[in-house]
Amino acid sequence: MEHISVLLNEVIEKMNVKEDGVYVDCTVGGGGHSAEIAKRLKDGKLICIDKDDYALKRAKEKIGVKENVIYVKDDYTNLKDILKEQGIEKADGILADLGMSSFQIDDVSRGFSFQKDGPLDMRMDTTKGMTAGDIVNHYSLEALKEIIYKYSDEQFAGNIAKHIVKYRQKKEIETTLELCEIIKGAIPKKFHKKKHPAKRTFQALRIEVNNEIDNLENSVQDMIDSLKKGGRLLIITFHSLEDRCVKHVINENKQGCTCPKDFPVCVCGKKPNVKAFKTILPTNEEIEINPRSRSARLRVIQKL
Repeated sequence: MEHISVLLNEVIEKMNVKEDGVYVDCTVGGGGHSAEIAKRLKDGKLICIDKDDYALKRAKEKIGVKENVIYVKDDYTNLKDILKEQGIEKADGILADLGMSSFQIDDVSRGFSFQKDGPLDMRMDTTKGMTAGDIVNHYSLEALKEIIYKYSDEQFAGNIAKHIVKYRQKKEIETTLELCEIIKGAIPKKFHKKKHPAKRTFQALRIEVNNEIDNLENSVQDMIDSLKKGGRLLIITFHSLEDRCVKHVINENKQGCTCPKDFPVCVCGKKPNVKAFKTILPTNEEIEINPRSRSARLRVIQKL
């Protein structure tokens, strides 16, 4: 399936691209958002970051090799260091699309899909780190239960963990469909109809493999810190856990005076750091064209 950038028009409108501005795409993926930003630049600069080699390759094909477009293989958790290495102090706009690209999901060798058989990998950066196979074959029963519930709100987390541990006593769990069958056996059949029974567990494993949540809060703050006055940060989330995390950091930065209400004057001196725009959801038309956009939420803030 061809990758379709989620909320593309809304991102470009809210980014308010200036011809001479500095912009950062923290998760360039297939390059759809960045391609449109690059078209609007003249003397400006665009930094495209991704820790997935294949994503960067796809982005280069989409955007092209240009003097003012810089491709960086790294994790957005290192944003401040990346900008420093590029001689950039602050940016006019920063984008972080926290979703996965269609080509990543559809590539069976990556192990992200619960509908196609492939190795249990799920790493964004395929050159290092533990795999989903490492987790299901070596995590304790309690650790499996905790991550499945914590990262997906799966109500049958405990039973899924028990089934995984019981199965792996006979043989190692090697493929995605092998794991799917184990999960199906752990969830009552009446719950199989609304959504694929393995969907939540696969989400939890992917988050654990790539440490997606633990570093997100600090990363969002780094993004805010890296904006110029008047600069905008746009973040697209796809599930409630990461959206709550992003919202929490935004609310912390929106907060002004924290003095008790009965104080006659402010003594804390704290002022709001950002203003937030209304959260944007995909239209029915976009969802019809691209069903994977259904759970997307775009949060936009501006540095004060």
